[in-house]
Formats: sequence, C-alpha cells, structure tokens
Amino acid sequence: MPRMRFRPRGINMVVHVDANCPGHDLRNARINYENRKSARSSAAQANYTGPRSSDCRYPPQLPEPTSRERELRKLERGIYTAAALPGSEHISLLEVSRKLPKAVICLLSALRFHEIGTQAPHEVWLAIDGKAWTPRISSPAVRIVRFSGNTLRFGAQEKQVSGGMIRVFSPAKTVADCFKFRHKIGMDVALEALRETDRQKKASMNDLWEAAKVCRVANAMKPYLESLH
Repeated sequence: MPRMRFRPRGINMVVHVDANCPGHDLRNARINYENRKSARSSAAQANYTGPRSSDCRYPPQLPEPTSRERELRKLERGIYTAAALPGSEHISLLEVSRKLPKAVICLLSALRFHEIGTQAPHEVWLAIDGKAWTPRISSPAVRIVRFSGNTLRFGAQEKQVSGGMIRVFSPAKTVADCFKFRHKIGMDVALEALRETDRQKKASMNDLWEAAKVCRVANAMKPYLESLH
C-alpha cells in the first residue's frame, strides 16, 4: 500500500499518512498533530508545581523591593531622595546642583532663594565658567549664564536646604549681577532687587559696593545706592 511522507514546516518530525485510507488526508494529519501537541503542552502545565506569575505580588524576574529601597524616591536617573522627606520648594535647585556641582545659582533663581522681590522664574538660572562646555540637562529647565574669573567665585555661598547642599550667590552679589545683566532680565528687576535687599537688610551698603566693583557695575549702581541713604 503506497504511503506518503509529510513534514510540517518548522517541525523536525515526519508524519506518515496512508493515501488510500479515506478520511486521512494531509489536512487531517496536520490537525491531528496540532491536537497532540496541544495535549502534551496542557499536560505539562498541569504537572507544573512551581510558582506562577499570578500567585506572585511582583513579576518572577523582579525581586521584591527591600526595606532600604522603599525609603528612597527616585527624582531622575542617578538622583534619589528620602521618600519620607517632605517636599521642598528648592527641589529643582537641588537637582541641578547634584548634576552640576561647580555651577552657582544666580540672578532670578538667587533672588527667589533669598526671597528678594517678586520674581518667580520657571527656569533655574545657573552661572558657569565662561570656558566650560554647555551642559545638557533635560529636566529641570535651566538658563545658563557665563561668568569669568573672580565674578564666578566672589559671593558664592554653600547653603543647606532640605535634602542637600546647593551653591548660590550672596544677596549683594546677586544684586550686582542683576545690574550687570540688566539688558537680559530688565532694569526694573535690578532696581526692585536693590530696594528690597536694602529694605530687608539682606546686605549692607559696603557689601553692595564691593560686589558692584567686582562685577564692574559700580558706575551704574552708584546713583541708585546714593539715593537709598
């Protein structure tokens, strides 16, 4: 009796089919093979006694977080903070300071930090060296201002905030910077910063005059300083 050999695609198995036997054509042979394959798979699953994904709180390939990991909250890649730490209004300044430890918070962001005036910038203003590479920071939004020489070192202070340490210019240096970059931020902002700094006693006249000389804006600030007293 003639017999036919059938090899299903992708399967290293030969199925012998009797061509003269009615009801057993090639299509039926494939269906029978798939049924046997499905039955073997169901039997294997029924006999499996190991843990199942539906019984696990976390996927089997991911370990359950440790108690120490639960105490941390991820801010961004490589930057974490304590989960129990209350939210801070200076969190953006802290993130930037961690990414750029040599940069200094300046201008509008420094005014906001020292609570001088009414400025509420949506960007973090950063002072970096004039020869430094332009940093690439996706979040938070930053505004880069280049300083050179002593203007980057003078008045730079380290301040402790909730979650870490940041570098920010002093109130006197910030006011002088506002006059130096008055064409960038506006003369009205510089005058408001000077008046509020004097009213709140954030800096003395000597501090303001010294910062003005370092920033080379003594002539621009002198008439406004004299008008205060």
